[in-house]
Amino acid sequence: MKPILSKAQLDYMKAKNSFENRAKVMEKEIAAKRALQEITQEVMEELVQATGFHDAYNDLVVAENALIEWSHTTIKHEKTYRENRGAIDAMYENVNSSPEKRQELIQLSMKIR
Repeated sequence: MKPILSKAQLDYMKAKNSFENRAKVMEKEIAAKRALQEITQEVMEELVQATGFHDAYNDLVVAENALIEWSHTTIKHEKTYRENRGAIDAMYENVNSSPEKRQELIQLSMKIR
């Protein structure tokens, strides 16, 4: 039986899959270009735009932010949150302090049911 996911979780999964697909396309384009010419910053910028990687990245960041906000709102109803409110709120406030902390919070947010 499939777990029931929230809209924020579904949107994040969709944005993540889109981003990963765009990244694969961009990697192939880079490899093809590298065989013909040197990859300069200009070439890379063109590939980022042409492959849709930039838009997919922006969509992923928006979905991540929505997921994090949703999870913070959702856990406020849990007993564990009420008992550890200070530490949990601090974790959410510092979500952008490092990519590792942000990713950990996103992974935890995906486990909420």
